[in-house]
Amino acid sequence: MFKIISLLKFIICILISFYSFAHAEKIRDLTSIEGIRDNQLIGYGLIVGLDGTGDQSTQAPFTNQSLYNMLSQLGVTIPPGTNMHLKNVAAVIVTAQLPPFSHLGEKIDVVVSSMGNAKSLKGGTLLMTPLKGTDNQIYAIAQGNILISERFNHKNNNFIRFNQVNSGRINHGATIEKEINTDFGKKKIINLQLNQEDFSIAQKISDMINVKYPDTAIAIDAKTVQLNTYANNTIQVHMLSNIQNIDISIPSQEAKVIINPRTGSIVMTEEVKLGTCIISHKNLSVVIHKLINQSNHLSLLQSLSNDTNNSLTNIIYKNYLENKIFNHENLNNVIRALNSLGTKPDELISILQSMKSAGCLHAKLEII
Repeated sequence: MFKIISLLKFIICILISFYSFAHAEKIRDLTSIEGIRDNQLIGYGLIVGLDGTGDQSTQAPFTNQSLYNMLSQLGVTIPPGTNMHLKNVAAVIVTAQLPPFSHLGEKIDVVVSSMGNAKSLKGGTLLMTPLKGTDNQIYAIAQGNILISERFNHKNNNFIRFNQVNSGRINHGATIEKEINTDFGKKKIINLQLNQEDFSIAQKISDMINVKYPDTAIAIDAKTVQLNTYANNTIQVHMLSNIQNIDISIPSQEAKVIINPRTGSIVMTEEVKLGTCIISHKNLSVVIHKLINQSNHLSLLQSLSNDTNNSLTNIIYKNYLENKIFNHENLNNVIRALNSLGTKPDELISILQSMKSAGCLHAKLEII
């Protein structure tokens, strides 16, 4: 009986792997392990060695206060009421990410950002700065020279800086001083979290895992696959290393259009299709029609091209006569035609929103 069940599971595995209109990806690219993540660290520090581009003491009093505290800890006493007009010191916020399973002595990168009115952090050195987690415990110590890739644009015989110089990085600038204890290997249940919720993919992952490890995986919901294993680090590491390399057949992409109004960029998947509709925007006219055969297609384009004011259909007709591939149901072709007519990004976004509202855009429209 057990051999029959195993044979059936193997057949299911083969059928899934050869599923049409699909491509294969590994489970490691589709999921993450619950609880295995980066941890955010933050700290407050001082940068010295600036070339007169530091904080102004009158407008950023916390810089002088921090400098007083640091010098007192180093045994330097400053008379009360002394006003230090320093231009080579800047107060900064230091951030970093502590990777999972990090150990004492390892190096991590840090990002340094000005919090005062410093003009530039170029050439500065970050002094020893403790980095804390959400529990207010110190997990790393940062210190080092800041790297800023300064770029200039030559315009009208002048060099104009066009990148940000109030923040920079320190490669391997922090040393881990405390490890984060995890419960990996102490629990019998491991949850795989899908990067994007999808019931079909979650079930496929569960089925493929059960082929290799029978009665191990259960699809809990559209984003979680539960693994039942043993509370043993060695067993779980070996099991996860095999599971993450399993190939999963992924169906065709979801039809989706992503719009960024700030940059005017539009990203769409290959599956985006259009329905029958007529779009009129200012002096533009767009006709999207599903035609039965090639002769009807040509006759419609010829009739539309007779209108000399219809620039878009003239372009379509010209492309058609030149035997260029033009799928009238493909949004990419419509957008290219509109762009060739000089349609502005905000106008293009407005047209897409109207098409979605009218029901002729068969895709999810997401504005970021």
